[in-house]
Amino acid sequence: MKLVTNNKYYAVVPAAGVGSRMKANLPKQYLKLHGKTILEHTIDKLLSHPEITSVVVAVSSTDPYFSELPIAQDPRVIRVDGGEERADSVLSALRYLSENVDNQNDWVLVHDAARPCVALDDINQLIDVVSKHPVGGILAAPVRDTMKRGNDEQDIDSTVDRNNLWHALTPQMFKIKELRDALEQALDANVVITDEASAMESIGLAPKLVAGRTDNLKVTQPEDLALAEFYLSREK
Repeated sequence: MKLVTNNKYYAVVPAAGVGSRMKANLPKQYLKLHGKTILEHTIDKLLSHPEITSVVVAVSSTDPYFSELPIAQDPRVIRVDGGEERADSVLSALRYLSENVDNQNDWVLVHDAARPCVALDDINQLIDVVSKHPVGGILAAPVRDTMKRGNDEQDIDSTVDRNNLWHALTPQMFKIKELRDALEQALDANVVITDEASAMESIGLAPKLVAGRTDNLKVTQPEDLALAEFYLSREK
């Protein structure tokens, strides 16, 4: 079945990872905050944005948890099989979109499964700025701390000038076909892809940086859970 084709913006959530740094007994996206899994908070936030009516979630083919979530029954949520790496999962979702929407120049917003605190105002800003940009762009936060480069012994090698340094956040927004093509080329060339912007950079393009809130944190370490829970409590 094709997606509703009058949508201009789609969301993709790669959620096939195991989150080993959390040291939990299940993937971090299924840990609970305020009675819902992190993944549910993330998908709910994306679906609450008026410009996003479909979310493609890429999960492991052996994932036993997603189908048990109430949100998995929402017709606006589409499950596809993810891959070994983030780029593989995103590419799987993009291939689904490529086959099921009419306009390959529609925009896709790729968002981390473990970023449940993204602000709708930031998504508004991203869409407003990037929809006018020829390449696409990402939410990002300027580096505020002093940056150090270390050596193999974890001693300081040098201090890095933080001017023009940014922390990459998500969503990251690009046109469906252009991002799919960039990811396919990068993976075929064995280029290391850490986010969607790096795939576009690998083919010589320069995505836009859109300043976003620093409370759009990614739950990675155990201590991040309490902070995410606090940020989400402020939305209630």
